[in-house]
Amino acid sequence: KTGQWVLAFGAPYEFIQSVTAGIISATGRHALGISDYEDYIQTDAAINPGNSGGPLVNTNGEAIGINTAFLTQTGGYMGIGFAIPINIARTITEQLLAKGKVTRAWLGIAMQDADIDQLTAQNLPATTQAASVLEVKEGSPAERAGLQEGDIIINLSGISINGAADLRNRIALSTPDSDIDLELFRNGQKQLVRVRLSTLK
Repeated sequence: KTGQWVLAFGAPYEFIQSVTAGIISATGRHALGISDYEDYIQTDAAINPGNSGGPLVNTNGEAIGINTAFLTQTGGYMGIGFAIPINIARTITEQLLAKGKVTRAWLGIAMQDADIDQLTAQNLPATTQAASVLEVKEGSPAERAGLQEGDIIINLSGISINGAADLRNRIALSTPDSDIDLELFRNGQKQLVRVRLSTLK
């Protein structure tokens, strides 16, 4: 959680077995342009070149993330570093060990965070975290399930979403050929749509 103490291990500038301390500054960071699927832990523990791949550890000694990147204008530490959450890293590791590759599930929509006007039009509170469907891909699982442009998705399989990036990441980490339930609003009415995911090509 934000504010908790963490340690970052690595080899910044090839100084091996280095450790720095800080706190978690934020969680769920995305839109950084590092990859298509982003859900980073932000920390102010010093992360410099060479820290990538080292663990981010909590005060119980548990690895909670993998140090990945830092924001800089000078090439060095500026107090903003990012780590991949360990649950994502674990899922990828398990797939690599079992299959030798990473397989992601595919829903087949383009989406963005729902704005206040879209939420109001669906009689939803302005503070609702939701994803707005911009496009439904032809031949996709979403099209077969009847999703439509303009749908406002608020829930995935019983768990509220935290915007479009969260929904995208959770879909990608789902099992291909599994069923998910999307709770959405269309024309001001709540609907529950079951979708059979396929494999992202």
